[in-house]
Amino acid sequence: MELFLDVTLHLLVGFAATFKLFLLTLIFSLPLGLIVSFGSMSSFFPVRWLVRIFVWMIRGTPLMLQLFVVFYGPGILWGTTIFSNREVAAVVAFVINYSCYFSEIYRSGIEGVPKGQNEAGHVLGMTKPQIFYHITLLQVVKRIVPPMTNEIMTLVKDTSLARIIAVVDIIFVAQRYITSSALIWPLFYSGVFYLLFCGVLTILFRALERKLRFFSV
Repeated sequence: MELFLDVTLHLLVGFAATFKLFLLTLIFSLPLGLIVSFGSMSSFFPVRWLVRIFVWMIRGTPLMLQLFVVFYGPGILWGTTIFSNREVAAVVAFVINYSCYFSEIYRSGIEGVPKGQNEAGHVLGMTKPQIFYHITLLQVVKRIVPPMTNEIMTLVKDTSLARIIAVVDIIFVAQRYITSSALIWPLFYSGVFYLLFCGVLTILFRALERKLRFFSV
């Protein structure tokens, strides 16, 4: 029993780091993803082309590789370290990765709103920002909640990749028991934390979907 409590306490410390990475990624990648989506829909061809190429590269390469590039890349290429803090490097890599995925979700949601509604807004004398914030945005939110939920659930599990650059997350802590005490069950026990966290998120997102049902477009 004492060993179980000790493992639980250490895993909670690791989970705190996991949750911090998850939260910071969401805080920065959600708004950045919206900005990237505007770039990918830009009427100015060079901007649209560059943004879409960048999104394609990020979505087409593994997050693990991107973590290596962000943390080790500057030292290999220029002989200098940009991120002395591994946690900061992990946040930067995750934000870049997920902002690109979120941008595609935003883009599909925005382009899915019927163009007739934009035209109706113009007829009523509304400006483009007014049309976006008062007509388009509310409908986009309803459309993107299900795919955004899937990506956020994936983010919860992807945080475990941060350990490859020695970020001390819950999986990193659990693996220490294998090498130090020859105990493998803490590694499986760490899965309970992920399951509970995803369960809470599922409940929250289902509640949000119910609140958005009145947008039946």
